[in-house]
Amino acid sequence: MEQKKFDQAIAELDAWIQEAQHIVFFGGAGVSTASGIPDFRSKDGLYNQHDVRFEQYRPEYLLSHSCLVNEPKVYFEFHRQKMDTRKIQPNNAHKYLAALEKTGKLTGIVTQNIDGLHQKAGSRKVFEIHGSALRNYCMSCGKRYPADYIFESQEPIPHCSCGGVIRPDITLYEEMLPEEAVENAVRAIAEADLMIIAGTSLTVYPAASFINYFHGKRLVILNRDPLSVRLKAETLSLTEDMDRVFAALAEKEHIQL
Repeated sequence: MEQKKFDQAIAELDAWIQEAQHIVFFGGAGVSTASGIPDFRSKDGLYNQHDVRFEQYRPEYLLSHSCLVNEPKVYFEFHRQKMDTRKIQPNNAHKYLAALEKTGKLTGIVTQNIDGLHQKAGSRKVFEIHGSALRNYCMSCGKRYPADYIFESQEPIPHCSCGGVIRPDITLYEEMLPEEAVENAVRAIAEADLMIIAGTSLTVYPAASFINYFHGKRLVILNRDPLSVRLKAETLSLTEDMDRVFAALAEKEHIQL
């Protein structure tokens, strides 16, 4: 997008944000790509990286309950190699949203990501509908383990003191979404007057269906590829680099990122 059109779009987006009272942010893997975390379905994403260790498996299988239960050594090796985000830092999107939350306008971040970067940036109203790789628990007794445990464990399959398997607190394929996070997410979306959808292909269900609870006035779509979203709302779409968009918003609003 040429600079003049970009500046006009940022001005309109800023005006919408200033006028809104209840903003909800619905984000996917594309929100974290500027931090160095690959997304899942783009041509450079996790689903299209050919790793000799895992190329015989479909990515959906490697992130499934079936893999965890039936081939735990494969599952945990994949998890350790691909899901370790402990040293990753928040980008402009995460930082801007944390600043926006402090103004009282942003009433919730609904994220499909499991990297914890929104919280690392300072956000508190984060609804992790796919869980978090920074939490672990025993599948047998429920005992909680710190973020480092699975990544640092010398066991190919990490075990609890009770003998059970310790797994990450993420929602795998074939598993139900966390009830409390879903309820909070749906409530935030339903109460919002402005929703920002960013960095998601809207192809993962049931998460993608949550946007249908939005009945607000305005909708913003920030995505590298165009999305077809059929909601009765005034819509602003930007197929622009997300880091650039939030940096420009922060500059316009005198926010230090």
